[in-house]
Amino acid sequence: MKNPNPVGSDAPGVLSGRLSPADYARNFCDSHAPLNVSQALIEADRCYYCYDAPCTKACPAGINVPSFIHRIAQQNVRGAAEVILEANELGGMCARVCPTESLCEQACVRNAQQSKPVEIGLLQRFATDTYFVDPGKPLFSRAALSGKTVAVVGSGPAGLTVAHRLSRLGHDVVLFEAKDKLGGLNEYGLASYKTTNNFAQSEIRWLLSIGGIEVKTSQKLGRDFTLSDLQRDYDAVFLGMGLAGVNALGISEPDVNGIREAVDFIAELRQANDKAEVAIGRQVIVIGGGMTAVDAAVQAKKLGAREVTMVYRRGESAMKASQVEIDWARSNGVSIRHWAAPKAIVAEQGHLQGITFAVTHEQDGKLVETGETFTLSADMILKAIGQTYLPEAAGASLQLRGGRIAVDEDGHTSLPGVWAGGDCVEGGLDLTVDAVRLGKLAAFSIDKTLRASEGASPVALSVEESCHG
Repeated sequence: MKNPNPVGSDAPGVLSGRLSPADYARNFCDSHAPLNVSQALIEADRCYYCYDAPCTKACPAGINVPSFIHRIAQQNVRGAAEVILEANELGGMCARVCPTESLCEQACVRNAQQSKPVEIGLLQRFATDTYFVDPGKPLFSRAALSGKTVAVVGSGPAGLTVAHRLSRLGHDVVLFEAKDKLGGLNEYGLASYKTTNNFAQSEIRWLLSIGGIEVKTSQKLGRDFTLSDLQRDYDAVFLGMGLAGVNALGISEPDVNGIREAVDFIAELRQANDKAEVAIGRQVIVIGGGMTAVDAAVQAKKLGAREVTMVYRRGESAMKASQVEIDWARSNGVSIRHWAAPKAIVAEQGHLQGITFAVTHEQDGKLVETGETFTLSADMILKAIGQTYLPEAAGASLQLRGGRIAVDEDGHTSLPGVWAGGDCVEGGLDLTVDAVRLGKLAAFSIDKTLRASEGASPVALSVEESCHG
C-alpha cells in the first residue's frame, strides 16, 4: 500500500514511502565502515602472530588468522585473501556477519593486555573486499577430473562450500536451488545494511568461476525431483536445504493485515529495488530474541516505524542474539522487553490493534506464566521465533534427530551416498561460518568415499600448496 500522505508522515497503519529518498539511502548504507589501507596496516601491526594461535583455534572454518594478517602487514593483500578463501570460501560474507566478538576476537591474546582484541573481522573484510575488486588470475584451480558427479541441494553457505570444494577436488557438481537466486540466507535472510552493493552475488560469482558447477535454479526437492532420483542419477548427494518452516506463535492469529513472518519481511527488503516500496507499520512488535528478530526490528526502525519493540519470553542472557547485536538494536531505537509470552492478538473490525502478553518467569528451570498480562499497541507484528526443518521434502527415509537430519561427524546421513550439512542437520548453529565448517567436513568425506570406490587417493587441499603470496 503506497503512502498517500506526505513523506515523513506519522500516519497509522502499514504504509510504504514513510521516508525521503535521502533517509532510505542513509539508513540502509553499510552499517559498519570498512578499513582503509592505512587503518588496515595499523591494525595488522597490532597482531603478535602467535604460534599455535588461539584465534585460529576459535575460528570454526579454521582460518590461519596470524598468517593472513601478516600478509596484510606485508601489503600482500592477494596472499591474505588466498589464506582466508582457502579455509573459507565465504570469507567475505563471514567478515560481515560472523560474531567475531565471541569467536576469534574473544580468543585474541590482546584482550589480556589492552582489553581490545585485534579487529580480525575488519581485517578479513579488508583482504577479501580488496581482492574481489580486482581478482586477477584465479587463486585456485581444479584437480584432475574424477569422472564423478555430485548433486548438491541448496545453495546456502553449506551447499556453496561443498560445491566449490568438490569442484576443486576434480568432481563435477550440479547445484539445485529452489529459489531463483543462489545464496540461501546470505541472499535472502540477512539485514540489507550488513551486505550492501549486492555483495552476496559478487561472492557467488567468484565461487562459481572455478568451473565444473552446473546451476539449476527454481528446482525444489520433493516437487521437481526426489531424493531417490538423485541417488539414482549421481555418484553422491549433499543436502543443504536449510530450514524452510517457521515456528507458530501457538495462539490464534486473525486474518488481518500487518502480521508477518520476520524472514519474509527481511527477504522482501533484500530483494527490493527501492526500499521505499516496502511497507512498514507505525508501531511494530517483533516477537523473538535471535539474530533474525534483531535484523527485522532494526530494519523496521530504519524504514520509518515510530516505535519498534522486541519482546522475548525469557531474560536477556537467554537471547540467541549476540550482545553486540542486542546493543546495536538499542542504539537504533529499538526497545526490548523480556519475560513476556504472546497470549492473544487484538484486532477490531479487521484491523490489527495490538497484542496481549503474559508475564513469565523461570521456576525450577521451566518457563511459567505469573498470571499477569499486559497489552502493547501495534499495527504490525513480525514473528521471529525460529525456523524448522521440513522433513517431507527429502522423504521419510532419512533418519532425524531433534527434528533435523541426523548425521555423523563427517556429515553422513543414515542413507548410503547421502551427506547433509548446515542448518538442516542436528546441531546446525544458524551461523554462516558454522555452515562452512560442516560443508568442508562433508566435502572431504564425499571425496574420500568417491575415490575409495575407485581405489584412488584423496586429493590434498592445503594453504601451503595453494598460497604463493
